[in-house]
Order: sequence, then structure tokens, then C-alpha cells
Amino acid sequence: MNRINLITLGVRNMTVSVQFYRDGLGFETNTEEDAPGIVFFNNEGTKLALYPLKELAKETGEKVEDPGQGFSGMTLAYNAKSVEEVDAIIQQAASAGGRVAKEPEWVFWGGYSGYFKDPDGYIWEAAYAEFWKFDEQNMLILE
Repeated sequence: MNRINLITLGVRNMTVSVQFYRDGLGFETNTEEDAPGIVFFNNEGTKLALYPLKELAKETGEKVEDPGQGFSGMTLAYNAKSVEEVDAIIQQAASAGGRVAKEPEWVFWGGYSGYFKDPDGYIWEAAYAEFWKFDEQNMLILE
């Protein structure tokens, strides 16, 4: 097992989340509905799905905790190809209804990084490093 094909986020409000990811951030999907039972986004590489939080909890056998309360110990990342792209992604997320958690800045590991939260409190990093390389699917190459 050496791949991740799908990341599913349990969301409190499908309409708000679909609008944030599809309409606000430009994630591509064949779903035109604003409140589908589940939605899959056709990203390069790993796919992203949104599913109602209570249904996802029921499916996994877990209790529903209030997302966005405290740090979950997980972040999602968008690896950019320029400082300007990082700034644009953070601004786009804020304009789409997300909340900037940390303004972009140069960080200890030599890159430029900022964070935003989606409407359910999931934390995304937008980051750039001039030493990064990408494959033909725009996936970060880690050597």
C-alpha cells in the first residue's frame, strides 16, 4: 500500500462546502448540484471528496466531533510553483469564504508558506520552495 487515491472530508453543510471548493477555489467536478449526497473533485493526482459529516461518522463507526475546534493533527497542502501563486491561493481561499489561519511568510525549512481554513475548519497549506521539482502530473517529487 503505497498511494492515496482519495481524501474524503466530512462536512457540516454540503452546499457551503461545494460552493467553497468548486465555485470559490475552482476544483473541477462533473457535479452541478449544490447539495449532492457526495461529490468528487477531479484533481491532478489524488482525488478529493466531500461527504456529509454525520454520514461519514456513521459509516466509520466514529462519534461526530465538532470540526474546527482545536487542531486535528492533519493538514492538506497545495504545492505552488511561485511565491505569487501562494499569495494568490491564500487570497482566493479568503475571497471564497475561507479564513486565513497564517499569512504567507518565509519559513525555517527554506520555503514560503501560509495556511487557510475551509468552512469546516480543515487546514490547508499553500507553500512554495525554489528547490521543488514536479512530475508531469504536477505532483511534488520528494527525493
